[in-house]
Amino acid sequence: MSAVSRIRNNLARAMVLGSVLAIPALAPAHADDYDATLKDIQSTMGGVPSFVKQFPKAGLPGAWAEVKAIELSDNTALSPKVKSLISLAVAAQIPCSYCIWSDTQAARKAGATDQEIQEAVAMSALTRHWSTIFNGMQVDFDTFKKEMGGE
Repeated sequence: MSAVSRIRNNLARAMVLGSVLAIPALAPAHADDYDATLKDIQSTMGGVPSFVKQFPKAGLPGAWAEVKAIELSDNTALSPKVKSLISLAVAAQIPCSYCIWSDTQAARKAGATDQEIQEAVAMSALTRHWSTIFNGMQVDFDTFKKEMGGE
């Protein structure tokens, strides 16, 4: 998968999930911010996917900034492979077909093996399973922490 395809898929995932940058101090986006964002998307991806025009204009600059700063950046604490495997595990639980497809492609491109991809999905299922047990049976959280070696 090319870098442009990866960026396009990551932007799609952010848009599908309604990802917006949550900084209360930001003023509402202006037309200049929106236009600059479209130009940046065009420059980065070689085009502007049609779904971008369906996203609220006021939210697009923040959503794009968040995708670039966290997901697409190589200057974060997590490697691209780890980020894509985490995202895949979450996508499997949401569920989001767009994200599952995109994250699987991104994970493979970042060097994840089929076994790592399978394990990430299995871990998401395992976590969801035990969460259902703990919450449904109303297991006492303080007792759980003590028994598991915590506080």
